[in-house]
Amino acid sequence: MDFRVLGPVRAWRGDTELDLGPPKRRALLALLLVHVDRPVSFGEILLILWGESPPDTAANAVHQHIGALRRLFEPGLPARGTSRWLIRSSGGYRLDVDPHTVDLFRFRGLRQEAARLAELDRRGEAAGKLLEALSLWHGPTAAGISPEIRSQQSFTAVDGERLSALKSAAEWVPAAEPAVAEGVLAALRQAALEHPLDEVLQARLMLVLAATGHQAEALEVYRSVRDALAVDLGLDPGPDLQSAQQQVLRAMTSAPQTPASPAEVQTLPALRPAQLPMDLVVFAGRRQELDLFRTLLSESAEARAASMVTVGGMAGVGKTALAVHWAHQVAHLFPDGQLYADLRGFHPSGVVTSPAEVMLRFLDALGVPPHRVPPSLEAQAALFRSLLAGRRVLIVLDNVRDSEHVRSLLPGAPGCFTIVTSRHQLYELVAAQGATAVTLELMPHAEARELLSRRIGAARVGLEPRAVADIIELSGRLPLILAMVSARAAMNRGFSLHSIAEKLCAAHGSLDAFSGESPGSDARSVFAWSYRTLTPAAARLFRLMALHPGPDCSLAATARLTRQTAAQLRPQLSELLRAHLIVETVPGRFGCHDLLRAYAGELARQPESAEETAGARRRLYDYYLHSAHAASSVLFPGRERLELEPPVVGADPVTVLDQPAAVAWLDTEQAVLIAAIEQDARHGSGRHSWQLATALELYLDRIGSWPVQFNVQSTAAQVAERIGDRHGQACTLRSLGFVNGRLRRWAEADLHLNRALELFAEIGDRNGGARTHRLFAFLANQRGRHHEALDHYRIASDLYRSSGWASGQASVHNEVGWTHILLGEYAQAVDRCRQAIEGHREIGDRNGQAAAWDSLGYAQHHLREYDDALSSFEHAARLYRSTCDRYLEADTLVHIGDTQLAAGRDAPAAQAWRQALKILDEIGHPDADPVRDKLHSLGAGSGAVAERSSELRHNFG
Repeated sequence: MDFRVLGPVRAWRGDTELDLGPPKRRALLALLLVHVDRPVSFGEILLILWGESPPDTAANAVHQHIGALRRLFEPGLPARGTSRWLIRSSGGYRLDVDPHTVDLFRFRGLRQEAARLAELDRRGEAAGKLLEALSLWHGPTAAGISPEIRSQQSFTAVDGERLSALKSAAEWVPAAEPAVAEGVLAALRQAALEHPLDEVLQARLMLVLAATGHQAEALEVYRSVRDALAVDLGLDPGPDLQSAQQQVLRAMTSAPQTPASPAEVQTLPALRPAQLPMDLVVFAGRRQELDLFRTLLSESAEARAASMVTVGGMAGVGKTALAVHWAHQVAHLFPDGQLYADLRGFHPSGVVTSPAEVMLRFLDALGVPPHRVPPSLEAQAALFRSLLAGRRVLIVLDNVRDSEHVRSLLPGAPGCFTIVTSRHQLYELVAAQGATAVTLELMPHAEARELLSRRIGAARVGLEPRAVADIIELSGRLPLILAMVSARAAMNRGFSLHSIAEKLCAAHGSLDAFSGESPGSDARSVFAWSYRTLTPAAARLFRLMALHPGPDCSLAATARLTRQTAAQLRPQLSELLRAHLIVETVPGRFGCHDLLRAYAGELARQPESAEETAGARRRLYDYYLHSAHAASSVLFPGRERLELEPPVVGADPVTVLDQPAAVAWLDTEQAVLIAAIEQDARHGSGRHSWQLATALELYLDRIGSWPVQFNVQSTAAQVAERIGDRHGQACTLRSLGFVNGRLRRWAEADLHLNRALELFAEIGDRNGGARTHRLFAFLANQRGRHHEALDHYRIASDLYRSSGWASGQASVHNEVGWTHILLGEYAQAVDRCRQAIEGHREIGDRNGQAAAWDSLGYAQHHLREYDDALSSFEHAARLYRSTCDRYLEADTLVHIGDTQLAAGRDAPAAQAWRQALKILDEIGHPDADPVRDKLHSLGAGSGAVAERSSELRHNFG
C-alpha cells in the first residue's frame, strides 16, 4: 500500500490507485493518515467530521466507512474478519501501516535529516534535503475534502509543518547550490501567494530573492505586503519584514561595492527601459492639455534642455490616465527609454514609496549592477543624472506627495522630459525647477459625452441624450466617476441609461452610487487618500466646510464655521487648496466639488463630530441671518424689523456701514442665502429659514427675482407652518401673496394675503397688518381697483398711527398719492407726495424720499409741468444712486426719458433710456424689454409718452 495526504487524499495498492469513495470517507482516511502513529478516538472522529452536533446516524456512518475502507485495502477480507491495516484501538481506530508508505512520514523524516545536517553546519545540504521534502507536497493537506473539515487543527497543523520547513530552507539558501536556491525560491513564491499576510514567510522570500539577484523584486514584495497589511488589517510591517527590507537595501548599497565613477558610467551597458503602464484604450478628451504637452515638448527640443510638466487636480480627475496616455503617444521620440514610478503619495495604505526605493529601481532598469550603486541617495542621484546625460529618456513620476518627494529623481540632462502628477500643487517644482503647471479641471460636457461613448458605445449614448446629460452632471463631470458609471452600464447592457440616471439622482448628495470593488475604484477610498494627508486643523476645516450651503464660502463665513480668525484659517485653506480638496472661485471665496462635499459631509455626520457639527451649523445660520437682516435694515430703513434672538458666540454678523456695502454683500451672498433657506428647511430647525426669507423679501423684490422669491417664500411658508410659528406664517404668507400678485396669480395672491391679515390680527402685530393692507392696495391698483386700494391705505394709515410707526405713515402718503395719479387726480397727488417727502426726510429715510420724489415727478409730468417733473425725478435718481437701488434708479431714468420726450427733447430722452437699459440688462431685470421697445419707437418717430415701465415705484417699507 502507498498513501498520500500532502495534497489530495490518494491511495494505491501496488500500481493500482484506489477509488476512495464519497467525501466523508476520504476525510476519515485523511484524519487517520495525519495521525498514523496513534489511534483516533471515536469522539474525535465524530467531532472533526460532523462538528459539535453530529446527527444520530453519524456513528453508524463511521462504522460503514471503516468497513468500506477495510474491504478496499484488503479485498479478500471476510465480512467479520480482522483487518491487517485498519484496526480498532483505544475506543477508536488506528491505521497500522509502514510509515514509509505515507508521504507525510517521509516528509517528516527528511526534515529530521535536514536538521541533523544543519547542526553539523552543512546548511547547503540541509537546504537540499528540505527541498526534497517539499517536493512531496502537491497542495494543501487533504486537498479536496470539505473546507470545514480541512480547517480543523489536525490538518492545519500539518500545513504549518510545510511552512516551517520552507522558512528553514530559505534561511539556509545562502549556503546552497544555485539549483537548490532556485527550487526553494519557486516554492517560496507559491507559498507567499497562498499566505500573503504571513510576515515571516514574506520576509524569507525577500531575502532569498535578494540572495539570488532579484533585489528589485524583493523590494516590490515588501511594498505589496506593507500595503496589504495596512489596508486589510490596519497594521504596519512587523520586525521580521522591516529587518528583511533593511538587509536587502544594505546588500544593494554596502561593501564590497565599487560605485561607478563618472568615467565608468560610459562603460555600463546602455539598457532601454520601457516601464510605462498600459495605455487606456478608451481614453477620451483632454485635447487642450495634450496640445499643450506637444508644444512643451517641441520647445524642449528646440531649447535642448531638460523639461518638466506637473499635472495637478482633485482626486479622480484623470491625472494618471492623461500622463500615461500622452507618454505612450510620444514614447517613440525617446529612443533611450521610458521610466515610470508610482510614488503612492496618496495610497490607501498610507505608506508612501520613498525616493530611495524608486532610485534603486531606476538604476537597476538602467543597467547598474547592485555592487556599483553608491551608498547614499545623493550619490545615487548624481549617478542617475550621469547615466541620462546625452540620452533622450521620458520619465513619469506618478502620484507624488510633494515637490521634495521627487527632487532627487529629476534628470539634469538636455533631451529628457519629466511628467509629474500629484493631487497637491507642486509650487516648488514650478518656482525652482521651471516646471509648467497644468491643473486638470472637470471634463467639459462634450468630452464627458465622448468618454461615455468610448466606454459604452456611441450608438447607445446617441439613443438617450437626455439621460446621458443627466449622468454627466450627476457624476460631477469627474472622469473616475464617469468610468465607474460606464462600467455599470457596460456590465448591464439591458439597463437603460435613463434607469441608471434615476439611480444616480436618487443617491444625489451621497457617495453610495459610486462604490467600487477595490480602493482605486471606490469614490470614498479615493477621496480618503487625500483626506488622510491633512493636518488635524485642515481636516477639521474640510469637514466643517461641508456644512456650508454653497455654492461657495467667504473667508468671513469660514471663520464663523470654525470659530477661528482669518489669520489662523489662511494656512489651513492653503493646505486644502494645495491638496485640490477645495478651489478658490474668486479671491477670498472657496468652493468644493459636489462629490467631495458629499464625502466631507459623511465625515461631519460621524457620531464623534455631532456636537462640533451642530455648533458650527448654528453659528453659520446665525451669521447669515443677522448679516442679511442688518444689510436689509440699511437698505430699507423704513421697514418694520424682525425681533431676532441674539447670535450665538462666534457668529458675529458683518458690519454694514452704508447702503453700497449692504447691496454689495447681498449681491455677493445671494445664492448662499437662498441655499441656506432651503438647507435649514430640510435639515435644520426651520426658524432660520423663514426669518432669512423675510429678511430677503424686499431685496429680492427690488432686483426683480420674482420666480426665485416665489420658491423661497413657498419653502419658508411651509416650514413656518410645520413648526407652528404663527408670526413666521404671517410674514411668509404675506410675502408669498405679494409675489403671486407680481406673477399675476390673483386668486393665490388674495388667498395668502387674507390669511396673513388674519394671523397678524391674532398675534396683535399692527405694523405687520398695516404692511399687508398696503400690499393689498398695490395689487388692487394693478388691477384697476383704485378706490379699493384707497380703502386699504386708510386702514393701513390707522394701524400705523395707532402703533406710532412714522415711516409707515409717510409711505402711505406716497402710495395714496400714486393712487390719485392713477385716478387722474394730479393736484391731490402732488399734496400727498409732498407730505410723504417731508415725513421721510424727518426720519432720515432716503429710499422713502426717493420714492416720493419719483411719484411727485410723475404727477407733475401729467400736469405738463415738465421742468418741475425733471427736477423731482433728478432728486429721486440721486437718492436711489446713493442707496445703490439700481433697479429704481433705472426706473426713474425711464421716467426722465418719458418727460424729456413729452417736452419734445428726443436726444435727452434716448440718453436717459439707454442709461436705464444698461442698468436693467446688467441686473437681468424683466423691465429691460419695454425700455428697449421705447428706444425702437423713438427711432420710428413716435412722440407718445409711454406708460411707466415698472410696477414697483413705491417704498413698501
